[in-house]
Amino acid sequence: MKICFAGLGSIARRHIINLKEIWKDDAEITVLRSGKGEEADEEIKRKISRICTKPEELENKYDAVFITNPSSLHYDTLKKFLGYSNAFFIEKPVFVTGREEISLFSGLGKIYYAACPLRYSKTIQYLKTNIDFKKVFAIRCICSSYLPEWRTGTDYRNLYSASRQLGGGVSLDLIHEWDYLVYLTGFPQNVKSMISKKSKLEIDSDDIAVYIAEYPDKIVEIHLDYFGRKPMRQIELFMEDDTITADLNQHYIRWMKAEKEVRFTEQRDDYQQAELVHFFKIAAGQTPNDNGLETACRMLQTARGEL
Repeated sequence: MKICFAGLGSIARRHIINLKEIWKDDAEITVLRSGKGEEADEEIKRKISRICTKPEELENKYDAVFITNPSSLHYDTLKKFLGYSNAFFIEKPVFVTGREEISLFSGLGKIYYAACPLRYSKTIQYLKTNIDFKKVFAIRCICSSYLPEWRTGTDYRNLYSASRQLGGGVSLDLIHEWDYLVYLTGFPQNVKSMISKKSKLEIDSDDIAVYIAEYPDKIVEIHLDYFGRKPMRQIELFMEDDTITADLNQHYIRWMKAEKEVRFTEQRDDYQQAELVHFFKIAAGQTPNDNGLETACRMLQTARGEL
């Protein structure tokens, strides 16, 4: 497998480690980077075959291209790399507005897949398989964490998350919540949102986003923030016979009335690897593409409160 990465940030490094875990020595990885970011550590260097700083240094064709630079660069990067592969893995959020012109990417026989790893967690997979969401009257989701503690040893003010210009902001950064909700329940009929900057964090991107979405049979509430001092990532389902809490950080599902609980053993790389396997099955034509550009752009518009 010949794989090329555009960008070598933290998520690219995680993908590289996971790809080498999946494919072992059968993964030959090339990285194109600007040279402006942090130097790769020795572990990553050992897993990379080549590091290039100019497109002309790349080979002509790769089995897959991973677009893992800042989201503000995704659209132009995809255009520049079109000739290098027939399969593209694009980190979330797919672009910046979701209203970018995507027709120029169609009709070329290529695969474009937008990242959505939480779908493949055991918690979400259990809900997808075992819960009838037609019987859910209301859903409440929260993802709250403290941005300065996201990357140990890194000044949070230098993260792309802190920069509106680079495509940062909690509404886009934590698009995972919208993604797994749409995966479980489909797109809502309409959405009301409040997206703003309220904390004292030294960032110019939004640090809180609150949504109320309406479906024909349910109401959904979503709370996202960068300033919660205790990390929380939960989804609550309000049903006729019980209220279910699913915790994506602690990996459990709890029925509050029935006092039943299911727990899972899982690390982040488990579902990240599951997504990579899924992507390569899509690229090989073994399974349909369930998060292509059109779906990902609609998701992005929803997260921006513009549905």
